Amino acid sequence: MIDVAIQLSVSDGKRRFDLDAAFATDAPVVALYGPSGAGKSLTLQAMAGLIAPRLGHVRVAGKTLFDAGQSISLPARDRQVGYLFQSYALFPHLSVRENIAFGLTNWIKRLSAEDAQRVDDLIESFGLSAMAASRPATLSGGQQQRVALARALVCKPQVLLLDEPFAALNPMLRQQLREELAAVRQRVGIPMVMITHDIDDVLALANVAFLMEGGQVVREVDLDRAESRERVRSALNAEPARSPRPNEALLRAMLGEGKAP
Repeated sequence: MIDVAIQLSVSDGKRRFDLDAAFATDAPVVALYGPSGAGKSLTLQAMAGLIAPRLGHVRVAGKTLFDAGQSISLPARDRQVGYLFQSYALFPHLSVRENIAFGLTNWIKRLSAEDAQRVDDLIESFGLSAMAASRPATLSGGQQQRVALARALVCKPQVLLLDEPFAALNPMLRQQLREELAAVRQRVGIPMVMITHDIDDVLALANVAFLMEGGQVVREVDLDRAESRERVRSALNAEPARSPRPNEALLRAMLGEGKAP
């Protein structure tokens, strides 16, 4: 179960943004969907412990990560959260192997034999063996994403958070990497929360989507129960596909919006 209900405010002195987001689900893959500036990234950062909400709670798999009422706020390093940044945030001076291992080390502690084996296993499972000694600048966008994903998983997180995981990729690569990400999640068996403003990411990966607008969750869409892709598009206020697949036109009325033919 992922259970989030948080309130926070951010300001640059001239503008102020208030986030009041709440959602709860047992779904394996959750999408926070909506336009830029809706509060999706702030929600993910609060779940990871990168920013502190003013009120509310964050609970994952029965573990309380944050609860303002009970004065609980675990440090980010203790939350067992894997985070894939939109830019991947790889260290340019470190090799692929060193980037993946970074979360298991510090300036004093060296990798144990068990941790080193885990790094090697992830390198192999992500198809990175031939480039394990390479620097990020020599890798393609898809390869960089695999390195960042392996680094997010090396510490055995209880939940995986992904910030616009395909935004930096060539459109030609996106479908292939969506399929790879789905296979990875199936293999590791942990819940995943993904933020995106691309409806195709939602359709390809999510079991449930929460539409965010103006700092709030305004609608929930259960994709496992949806009868067509077009109904999901309508429910999430997304633009229709250019070439709808057969039967997609059946679903324009999900959650009370649009008219079914």
